Amino acid sequence: MPPPVKKTPAKKPSIVKRKPVAKSKPATGLSIGLKIAITGALLILLSPFYYGYVLRSFTATWQWIKDIGQDTNYRTYKSFNVRIPAKYTVHGIDVSSYQGKINWPKVKAMEEDGVHIKFAFIKATEGVLMTDPYFQRNWREAPKAGIICGAYHYFLPQKSGLWQARFFLQTVKIEKGDLPMVVDVEKLYRTTPEKMRAQLTLFVNQVETKTGVKPIIYTNISFYQDYLQHYFDDYPLWIAHYYQPELKISSNTNWQFWQHSDKARINGINQKVDMSIFKGDSTAFEKLLVR
Repeated sequence: MPPPVKKTPAKKPSIVKRKPVAKSKPATGLSIGLKIAITGALLILLSPFYYGYVLRSFTATWQWIKDIGQDTNYRTYKSFNVRIPAKYTVHGIDVSSYQGKINWPKVKAMEEDGVHIKFAFIKATEGVLMTDPYFQRNWREAPKAGIICGAYHYFLPQKSGLWQARFFLQTVKIEKGDLPMVVDVEKLYRTTPEKMRAQLTLFVNQVETKTGVKPIIYTNISFYQDYLQHYFDDYPLWIAHYYQPELKISSNTNWQFWQHSDKARINGINQKVDMSIFKGDSTAFEKLLVR
């Protein structure tokens, strides 16, 4: 018998295994660079310095918008740090011991867009006994620097108007080229309006008799309207009325000076200063001076 044929076992078909397709990973976070950028932005936004910058920028922009939108005759003068009624050409200040030792040449040299200090009212006395400790120095040094000066007395209506005037005249020696003397009356001090006006009348009459010049009456707009209006119309007035583009007072009022701010910054003075304008031009101002 022929030898049996050996059967070759059938090969199993080879199965090719496919590599699993890589699944895309879901986004689980931001890139490192983006994270750094966002973190930096947040730090800036949360910084107080950033908010200070934004606030300053906003304030400056808003002020600019206000200046553009309002009357250009009332704008901010950065050097003086106040808004000034710009249509007036004669500017000045008033000072007392509150301002301390003043460098008057620096005051005189200060200027921005034609605004400079031409005159100064200087406190001399108060009541019947008090002399301002810086009066004599200011009265001496301000004219040396070229500032035209006037002296003022702080009036106490509960005291004798005659004796207050005598004390004022004894302390201040006015000369040719000075501004008229000033009486500052702004409070009743528990006296009646009638008594205040009676004592004030004694004061102004005495000053006018001795100097030949009507004194200027200084007061704030409310006190004037409540107690002085129509009683002292023959006297030049100096009215305090702050932060307004115009002095809101009757056109018939005999005002000559307007104290428009109490927050001015003036070179040579370490404290805030009251700032005023004269109603007229330089020619009218010269005519007002003592002759």
